[in-house]
Amino acid sequence: MKYYLILITLLLFFLSCDKKNKIEKKIEVIPVTVKVVRFDKVFFETPPEDLAKIKREFPYFFPSGNDDSVWLDKMQNPLWRELYGEVQKKFPDFESQKSNIEALFKHIKYYFPQTRTPKVITVISEMDYNNKVIYADSLLVISLEMYLGKEHKFYQFPEYIKQNFEEKQMMPDVVSSFSKQEIPQNRNENFISKMIQSGKELYLKDLLLPDYSDFDKIGYTKEQLDWCVANESYMWRYFIEKELLYSDDQKLLSRFVNPAPFSKFYLEIDNESPGKVGAWIGWQIVRSYMSNNEVSLQQFLKANPKEIFEKSKYKPKK
Repeated sequence: MKYYLILITLLLFFLSCDKKNKIEKKIEVIPVTVKVVRFDKVFFETPPEDLAKIKREFPYFFPSGNDDSVWLDKMQNPLWRELYGEVQKKFPDFESQKSNIEALFKHIKYYFPQTRTPKVITVISEMDYNNKVIYADSLLVISLEMYLGKEHKFYQFPEYIKQNFEEKQMMPDVVSSFSKQEIPQNRNENFISKMIQSGKELYLKDLLLPDYSDFDKIGYTKEQLDWCVANESYMWRYFIEKELLYSDDQKLLSRFVNPAPFSKFYLEIDNESPGKVGAWIGWQIVRSYMSNNEVSLQQFLKANPKEIFEKSKYKPKK
Protein backbone atom coordinates (compact mmCIF):
# COMPACT_ATOMS: atom_id res chain seq x y z
CA MET A 1 0.00 0.00 0.00
CA LYS A 2 2.84 2.35 0.93
CA TYR A 3 4.50 1.68 -2.45
CA TYR A 4 1.34 2.72 -4.34
CA LEU A 5 1.00 5.93 -2.30
CA ILE A 6 4.58 6.87 -3.17
CA LEU A 7 3.92 6.09 -6.83
CA ILE A 8 0.77 8.26 -6.90
CA THR A 9 2.60 11.11 -5.16
CA LEU A 10 5.42 10.98 -7.70
CA LEU A 11 2.94 10.87 -10.59
CA LEU A 12 1.09 13.94 -9.29
CA PHE A 13 4.40 15.73 -8.83
CA PHE A 14 5.53 15.09 -12.40
CA LEU A 15 2.12 16.07 -13.80
CA SER A 16 2.31 19.33 -11.86
CA CYS A 17 5.84 20.02 -13.17
CA ASP A 18 4.73 19.31 -16.74
CA LYS A 19 1.81 21.73 -16.39
CA LYS A 20 4.13 24.44 -15.04
CA ASN A 21 6.61 23.87 -17.87
CA LYS A 22 3.85 24.25 -20.49
CA ILE A 23 2.73 27.51 -18.89
CA GLU A 24 6.30 28.84 -18.76
CA LYS A 25 6.78 28.06 -22.46
CA LYS A 26 3.67 30.08 -23.30
CA ILE A 27 4.88 32.93 -21.12
CA GLU A 28 8.32 32.94 -22.69
CA VAL A 29 7.03 33.93 -26.13
CA ILE A 30 4.84 36.83 -24.94
CA PRO A 31 6.36 40.00 -26.46
CA VAL A 32 7.37 42.54 -23.83
CA THR A 33 9.80 45.42 -24.30
CA VAL A 34 10.37 47.74 -21.38
CA LYS A 35 11.57 51.31 -21.80
CA VAL A 36 13.78 52.52 -18.95
CA VAL A 37 14.38 56.18 -18.15
CA ARG A 38 17.22 56.84 -15.70
CA PHE A 39 15.73 59.94 -14.12
CA ASP A 40 18.32 59.65 -11.34
CA LYS A 41 21.02 60.36 -13.95
CA VAL A 42 18.98 62.99 -15.75
CA PHE A 43 18.39 64.94 -12.53
CA PHE A 44 21.89 64.87 -11.06
CA GLU A 45 23.69 65.35 -14.38
CA THR A 46 21.59 68.30 -15.52
CA PRO A 47 23.22 71.71 -15.01
CA PRO A 48 21.24 73.81 -12.49
CA GLU A 49 20.48 76.41 -15.16
CA ASP A 50 18.59 73.72 -17.14
CA LEU A 51 16.25 72.73 -14.29
CA ALA A 52 13.24 74.14 -16.15
CA LYS A 53 13.81 71.67 -19.01
CA ILE A 54 13.54 68.57 -16.85
CA LYS A 55 10.59 70.06 -14.97
CA ARG A 56 8.74 70.29 -18.28
CA GLU A 57 9.72 66.76 -19.28
CA PHE A 58 8.95 65.11 -15.91
CA PRO A 59 6.25 67.29 -14.31
CA TYR A 60 5.03 64.44 -12.03
CA PHE A 61 8.34 64.60 -10.10
CA PHE A 62 8.00 68.30 -9.38
CA PRO A 63 4.80 68.92 -7.40
CA SER A 64 3.52 72.46 -7.23
CA GLY A 65 4.23 74.34 -4.05
CA ASN A 66 7.96 73.66 -3.97
CA ASP A 67 10.23 76.54 -4.91
CA ASP A 68 12.99 75.86 -7.44
CA SER A 69 15.50 76.42 -4.64
CA VAL A 70 14.46 73.03 -3.19
CA TRP A 71 15.48 71.19 -6.37
CA LEU A 72 18.59 73.28 -6.95
CA ASP A 73 19.77 72.49 -3.43
CA LYS A 74 19.19 68.78 -4.00
CA MET A 75 21.15 68.89 -7.28
CA GLN A 76 24.19 70.44 -5.58
CA ASN A 77 24.01 69.18 -1.99
CA PRO A 78 27.17 67.13 -1.20
CA LEU A 79 25.23 64.39 0.63
CA TRP A 80 22.75 63.95 -2.20
CA ARG A 81 25.61 63.89 -4.70
CA GLU A 82 27.44 61.28 -2.63
CA LEU A 83 24.29 59.14 -2.59
CA TYR A 84 24.01 59.58 -6.36
CA GLY A 85 27.59 58.38 -6.71
CA GLU A 86 26.86 55.27 -4.65
CA VAL A 87 23.80 54.48 -6.76
CA GLN A 88 25.85 54.78 -9.95
CA LYS A 89 28.47 52.38 -8.54
CA LYS A 90 25.75 49.82 -7.82
CA PHE A 91 23.75 50.41 -11.00
CA PRO A 92 26.13 51.75 -13.69
CA ASP A 93 23.62 50.38 -16.17
CA PHE A 94 20.20 48.80 -15.72
CA GLU A 95 20.33 45.99 -18.27
CA SER A 96 20.03 42.97 -15.99
CA GLN A 97 17.24 44.63 -14.02
CA LYS A 98 15.51 45.56 -17.28
CA SER A 99 15.61 41.89 -18.32
CA ASN A 100 14.14 40.86 -14.97
CA ILE A 101 11.33 43.39 -15.32
CA GLU A 102 10.57 42.18 -18.85
CA ALA A 103 10.44 38.57 -17.63
CA LEU A 104 8.15 39.62 -14.78
CA PHE A 105 5.78 41.50 -17.09
CA LYS A 106 5.58 38.53 -19.43
CA HIS A 107 4.18 36.62 -16.44
CA ILE A 108 1.90 39.52 -15.53
CA LYS A 109 0.53 39.71 -19.09
CA TYR A 110 -0.12 35.97 -19.12
CA TYR A 111 -2.21 36.12 -15.95
CA PHE A 112 -3.54 39.68 -16.46
CA PRO A 113 -3.76 40.12 -20.26
CA GLN A 114 -5.12 43.67 -20.12
CA THR A 115 -2.10 44.98 -18.23
CA ARG A 116 -0.12 47.66 -20.04
CA THR A 117 3.67 47.48 -20.10
CA PRO A 118 4.70 50.48 -18.00
CA LYS A 119 7.55 52.87 -18.61
CA VAL A 120 10.18 52.24 -15.94
CA ILE A 121 11.66 55.31 -14.31
CA THR A 122 14.54 55.03 -11.84
CA VAL A 123 14.88 57.72 -9.19
CA ILE A 124 16.80 58.61 -6.05
CA SER A 125 14.22 59.51 -3.47
CA GLU A 126 13.95 60.06 0.29
CA MET A 127 14.72 56.51 1.46
CA ASP A 128 11.03 55.82 2.01
CA TYR A 129 11.20 52.08 2.65
CA ASN A 130 7.41 51.80 2.51
CA ASN A 131 7.41 52.99 -1.11
CA LYS A 132 10.54 51.51 -2.66
CA VAL A 133 8.53 50.81 -5.82
CA ILE A 134 5.43 52.59 -7.08
CA TYR A 135 3.37 50.96 -9.84
CA ALA A 136 0.78 53.23 -11.42
CA ASP A 137 -0.60 51.67 -14.61
CA SER A 138 1.61 53.37 -17.20
CA LEU A 139 4.57 54.08 -14.89
CA LEU A 140 6.80 51.94 -12.70
CA VAL A 141 8.96 54.10 -10.45
CA ILE A 142 11.88 52.41 -8.68
CA SER A 143 13.89 54.15 -5.97
CA LEU A 144 17.41 52.82 -6.53
CA GLU A 145 18.80 54.14 -3.26
CA MET A 146 16.80 51.41 -1.51
CA TYR A 147 18.76 48.54 -3.13
CA LEU A 148 22.39 49.26 -2.31
CA GLY A 149 22.80 46.24 -0.01
CA LYS A 150 21.76 45.94 3.62
CA GLU A 151 25.26 46.73 4.97
CA HIS A 152 25.57 50.02 3.12
CA LYS A 153 26.86 52.85 5.29
CA PHE A 154 23.91 55.10 4.43
CA TYR A 155 21.35 52.77 6.00
CA GLN A 156 20.56 53.75 9.57
CA PHE A 157 17.61 51.41 9.95
CA PRO A 158 16.76 48.42 12.16
CA GLU A 159 18.05 45.09 10.86
CA TYR A 160 14.58 43.70 10.06
CA ILE A 161 13.93 46.64 7.73
CA LYS A 162 17.29 46.95 5.99
CA GLN A 163 17.62 43.20 5.37
CA ASN A 164 15.40 43.78 2.34
CA PHE A 165 17.45 46.66 0.92
CA GLU A 166 19.05 44.16 -1.45
CA GLU A 167 18.90 44.18 -5.25
CA LYS A 168 17.20 40.74 -5.24
CA GLN A 169 14.19 42.32 -3.50
CA MET A 170 13.45 44.64 -6.41
CA MET A 171 11.16 42.25 -8.32
CA PRO A 172 9.24 41.07 -5.21
CA ASP A 173 8.71 44.76 -4.41
CA VAL A 174 7.38 45.37 -7.93
CA VAL A 175 4.85 42.54 -7.45
CA SER A 176 3.84 43.93 -4.05
CA SER A 177 3.07 47.30 -5.63
CA PHE A 178 1.34 45.70 -8.63
CA SER A 179 -0.81 43.54 -6.33
CA LYS A 180 -2.40 46.62 -4.78
CA GLN A 181 -4.07 47.23 -8.16
CA GLU A 182 -5.33 43.65 -8.53
CA ILE A 183 -6.36 42.48 -5.05
CA PRO A 184 -9.65 44.06 -3.94
CA GLN A 185 -9.51 45.63 -0.52
CA ASN A 186 -11.33 43.62 2.09
CA ARG A 187 -13.55 45.50 4.52
CA ASN A 188 -13.43 42.80 7.16
CA GLU A 189 -10.93 43.73 9.83
CA ASN A 190 -10.60 40.43 11.67
CA PHE A 191 -7.30 38.62 12.01
CA ILE A 192 -7.93 35.73 9.61
CA SER A 193 -9.04 38.20 6.89
CA LYS A 194 -5.83 40.19 7.23
CA MET A 195 -3.75 37.02 7.16
CA ILE A 196 -5.41 35.84 3.96
CA GLN A 197 -5.20 39.28 2.35
CA SER A 198 -1.43 39.10 2.84
CA GLY A 199 -1.50 35.51 1.62
CA LYS A 200 -3.10 36.62 -1.66
CA GLU A 201 -0.20 38.98 -2.37
CA LEU A 202 2.34 36.26 -1.60
CA TYR A 203 0.47 33.79 -3.83
CA LEU A 204 0.76 36.27 -6.70
CA LYS A 205 4.51 36.11 -6.17
CA ASP A 206 4.29 32.32 -6.55
CA LEU A 207 2.80 32.84 -10.01
CA LEU A 208 4.72 35.87 -11.17
CA LEU A 209 8.13 35.01 -9.71
CA PRO A 210 8.27 31.21 -10.03
CA ASP A 211 12.07 31.07 -9.89
CA TYR A 212 12.33 33.01 -6.65
CA SER A 213 12.75 31.30 -3.29
CA ASP A 214 9.97 31.52 -0.72
CA PHE A 215 12.20 33.47 1.64
CA ASP A 216 12.87 36.11 -1.03
CA LYS A 217 9.16 36.37 -1.84
CA ILE A 218 8.27 37.18 1.77
CA GLY A 219 11.47 39.06 2.57
CA TYR A 220 12.87 36.59 5.09
CA THR A 221 16.27 35.06 5.54
CA LYS A 222 16.42 31.31 4.90
CA GLU A 223 16.70 30.77 8.65
CA GLN A 224 13.55 32.78 9.29
CA LEU A 225 11.62 30.78 6.72
CA ASP A 226 12.92 27.52 8.19
CA TRP A 227 11.67 28.67 11.60
CA CYS A 228 8.16 29.19 10.23
CA VAL A 229 8.13 25.79 8.57
CA ALA A 230 9.33 24.08 11.74
CA ASN A 231 6.82 25.91 13.94
CA GLU A 232 3.77 26.02 11.65
CA SER A 233 1.72 23.60 13.74
CA TYR A 234 2.62 25.35 16.98
CA MET A 235 1.71 28.81 15.66
CA TRP A 236 -1.63 27.60 14.31
CA ARG A 237 -2.48 25.90 17.59
CA TYR A 238 -1.64 29.15 19.41
CA PHE A 239 -3.99 31.17 17.17
CA ILE A 240 -6.79 28.63 17.70
CA GLU A 241 -6.36 28.25 21.46
CA LYS A 242 -6.21 32.01 22.00
CA GLU A 243 -9.32 32.44 19.78
CA LEU A 244 -7.57 35.00 17.61
CA LEU A 245 -8.82 34.09 14.14
CA TYR A 246 -12.01 36.13 14.22
CA SER A 247 -10.74 38.79 16.60
CA ASP A 248 -11.01 42.42 15.49
CA ASP A 249 -8.13 43.48 17.76
CA GLN A 250 -5.98 45.67 15.50
CA LYS A 251 -2.92 45.03 17.66
CA LEU A 252 -2.78 41.57 16.11
CA LEU A 253 -1.61 43.17 12.86
CA SER A 254 1.52 44.64 14.43
CA ARG A 255 2.05 41.45 16.42
CA PHE A 256 1.78 38.98 13.54
CA VAL A 257 1.10 40.48 10.07
CA ASN A 258 3.07 43.68 9.58
CA PRO A 259 6.87 43.82 9.25
CA ALA A 260 8.50 43.66 12.68
CA PRO A 261 11.75 42.46 14.27
CA PHE A 262 9.87 39.46 15.69
CA SER A 263 6.32 38.22 16.21
CA LYS A 264 4.74 38.76 19.61
CA PHE A 265 3.40 35.57 21.14
CA TYR A 266 4.50 36.97 24.54
CA LEU A 267 6.47 33.78 25.07
CA GLU A 268 10.12 32.78 25.02
CA ILE A 269 9.91 31.92 21.31
CA ASP A 270 9.45 35.60 20.47
CA ASN A 271 13.23 36.07 20.38
CA GLU A 272 13.55 33.30 17.78
CA SER A 273 10.56 34.17 15.60
CA PRO A 274 10.60 36.45 12.55
CA GLY A 275 7.99 39.16 12.08
CA LYS A 276 4.79 38.76 10.04
CA VAL A 277 4.31 35.04 10.73
CA GLY A 278 0.57 35.61 10.32
CA ALA A 279 1.17 36.65 6.71
CA TRP A 280 3.17 33.46 6.19
CA ILE A 281 0.34 31.34 7.65
CA GLY A 282 -2.13 33.21 5.42
CA TRP A 283 0.05 32.26 2.46
CA GLN A 284 -0.15 28.58 3.37
CA ILE A 285 -3.96 28.83 3.72
CA VAL A 286 -4.21 30.42 0.26
CA ARG A 287 -1.96 27.78 -1.27
CA SER A 288 -4.14 25.08 0.26
CA TYR A 289 -7.27 26.77 -1.09
CA MET A 290 -5.86 26.92 -4.62
CA SER A 291 -4.78 23.27 -4.45
CA ASN A 292 -8.19 22.08 -3.28
CA ASN A 293 -10.52 24.20 -5.42
CA GLU A 294 -11.01 24.64 -9.16
CA VAL A 295 -11.19 28.42 -9.42
CA SER A 296 -9.71 30.94 -11.82
CA LEU A 297 -7.13 33.43 -10.63
CA GLN A 298 -9.66 36.26 -10.94
CA GLN A 299 -12.24 34.34 -8.91
CA PHE A 300 -9.64 33.68 -6.25
CA LEU A 301 -8.57 37.32 -6.01
CA LYS A 302 -12.19 38.43 -5.60
CA ALA A 303 -13.12 35.67 -3.13
CA ASN A 304 -13.68 36.88 0.41
CA PRO A 305 -11.23 35.63 3.06
CA LYS A 306 -13.91 33.75 5.02
CA GLU A 307 -14.78 31.67 1.96
CA ILE A 308 -11.11 31.01 1.22
CA PHE A 309 -10.44 29.87 4.76
CA GLU A 310 -13.49 27.62 4.96
CA LYS A 311 -12.78 25.96 1.62
CA SER A 312 -9.02 25.75 1.99
CA LYS A 313 -8.98 22.51 4.03
CA TYR A 314 -5.85 23.96 5.56
CA LYS A 315 -3.95 21.69 7.95
CA PRO A 316 -0.57 22.79 9.25
CA LYS A 317 2.30 20.41 8.66
CA LYS A 318 3.39 18.65 11.84
